[in-house]
Amino acid sequence: MGSADGSGRALTFTEEARRRQIVDGTIALVAERGHAGTSLSGIAARAGISKAAVLYHFATKDAVVEATFAHVVEGFVAAVGAEVDAADGPEAMLLAYLHGTVGHLRRHPEHMRVLVEGLVDDRRGARELAPGAPAAAGRWQAVAGMLAEGQDAGAFRPFDTRVLAVVIGGALDAVVAEWLGDPAFDLDAATEELSASVLRMIRTVVSG
Repeated sequence: MGSADGSGRALTFTEEARRRQIVDGTIALVAERGHAGTSLSGIAARAGISKAAVLYHFATKDAVVEATFAHVVEGFVAAVGAEVDAADGPEAMLLAYLHGTVGHLRRHPEHMRVLVEGLVDDRRGARELAPGAPAAAGRWQAVAGMLAEGQDAGAFRPFDTRVLAVVIGGALDAVVAEWLGDPAFDLDAATEELSASVLRMIRTVVSG
């Protein structure tokens, strides 16, 4: 969420807190009922305020869900990005991305459900930011950048970085989706297997 309203006016601390309260309520509601089952009245009830109070801060339901989606994406990018930035070298960065993504979504499973729901209108392209979206350009480009860096360093074999980035993203999504559908699924083991498989796919083969 930003620190200004739609007109550019700076928000007060109280307004920021109330908007966060509304967004948190929307996250919980969407995770429980899905986008179709999320109404303005439901958002207000979950946040413990009146519908009029919600409309004071957000003009429409769409404005609420757009802010919610943006908040979830920003949190995901910040958390995983920090882990990637702390890693040393392209291989470690890629592993940090895989483990960081799983770790963040494990800590915030309701956020994953919000992303999967794709809260923002497809025509604006916002759904492409969500894990699981087939054309998530910003997402595959970040992974492709790590892969290209590894190729430049001679650590990764030649391949189409976009193709491998999409493959890695799809496998990662499948692991998380399986866990969301079945909490008994061994997410740690799956993440380790995924990491090992990715490294086998991308490493330069050294002949003996």
